[in-house]
Amino acid sequence: MPEEFYRIKRLPPYVFAEVNALKAQARAEGRDVIDLGMGNPDGPTPPHIVAKLVEAVQNPKTHGYSSSRGIAGLRRAYAGYYLRRFNVELDPEREIIVTLGSKEGLANLAQAITAPGDTILVPNPCYPIHAFGFIMAGAAVRHVPIGPDVDFLGELKKAVQHSIPAPLAIVLNFPANPTAQTVDLDFYGEIVEFCRHHNIIVLSDLAYAEIYFDGKPPPSILEVPGARDIAVEFSSLSKTYSMAGWRIGFAVGNERLIAALGRVKSYLDYGAFTPIQVAATAALNGPQDCVAEVRERYRARRDVLVDGLRQAGWEIPVPAASMFAWAPIPPEFRGIGTLAFSKLLLERANVAVAPGVGFGEYGEGFVRIALVENPQRLRQATRNIKAFLAGRNDLPELRRGAQAVAAK
Repeated sequence: MPEEFYRIKRLPPYVFAEVNALKAQARAEGRDVIDLGMGNPDGPTPPHIVAKLVEAVQNPKTHGYSSSRGIAGLRRAYAGYYLRRFNVELDPEREIIVTLGSKEGLANLAQAITAPGDTILVPNPCYPIHAFGFIMAGAAVRHVPIGPDVDFLGELKKAVQHSIPAPLAIVLNFPANPTAQTVDLDFYGEIVEFCRHHNIIVLSDLAYAEIYFDGKPPPSILEVPGARDIAVEFSSLSKTYSMAGWRIGFAVGNERLIAALGRVKSYLDYGAFTPIQVAATAALNGPQDCVAEVRERYRARRDVLVDGLRQAGWEIPVPAASMFAWAPIPPEFRGIGTLAFSKLLLERANVAVAPGVGFGEYGEGFVRIALVENPQRLRQATRNIKAFLAGRNDLPELRRGAQAVAAK
């Protein structure tokens, strides 16, 4: 047996493992760790959705295999959502498929369309599956820098110009995880025009479409005329309805790409448990005030976090969308790096965050803070951080980092 398997060798060390180990150790010691590292919604799924699940599971006819493409009622319900939200008409039979969360959908589409050696363009920093879904499929990933001070379209054009072979596809994600960056419809218009000209597939992750706070709701790339010639969009009910563990997502758009995903899925799964799909249908077709409540919950938490960190002496950008803040680490700590800073927050403030470098090398210098605790816990976290920052000059780790920077 080989010492290490081929696809496993292509995956780098898991950057979050060190912080996770320290977090487990701290909890074993009885410390009250405030975990803002993982984007795991803490609110309950709305009661009417849970009630529909309970009702559906009482019927033994729902206990058998489901359909890997998703039940027809759920696909029709999602077509209705796209029409209401984006004024985009979709064919439930040919342009929509139900996935086991958007993560599974993207990874399986990567398997469906990728040949060994294909080049895929992926923003950096990014949600890990955006890059590693294609790495596991045998592709060569070319990273395109993204961030608040980066000309992404300019970087994209340079990447296409210098890619050999020509790129097969590009992955987009707005509102973005981890950076919380948003874009407008004009941005998508430029993307579609450029990618159609260069025959590049566009895979858009729209998981945070309903978690927005300021300005207009985030658009869909499928609103752009001609986008369906090249684009597929992924989304999920995980954050919108606090249904992360239910594993219901969707891929919609170009019918050839949807058919390819359906072909692969037909070999791999029989779809989500039917009662879960029935309940997901009720979520989409039922009252939507719960979506506004979820949005307001994250907005209130955002404001508590940003204000509390400001009072602690740590100014961070105010995210316009998503359930994350993308925070540049305080200047005094840049010498020790993002991972070391994340460890110090855990060790000295009992606050866990995700080191930005875990999302790609261009994430160095940032941490991702998830809005997954109630306001009281967030206030406690910012008080802990304030106390930690007040004693930062006494940290030997910081002194060593400053000396290293000075020696360069």
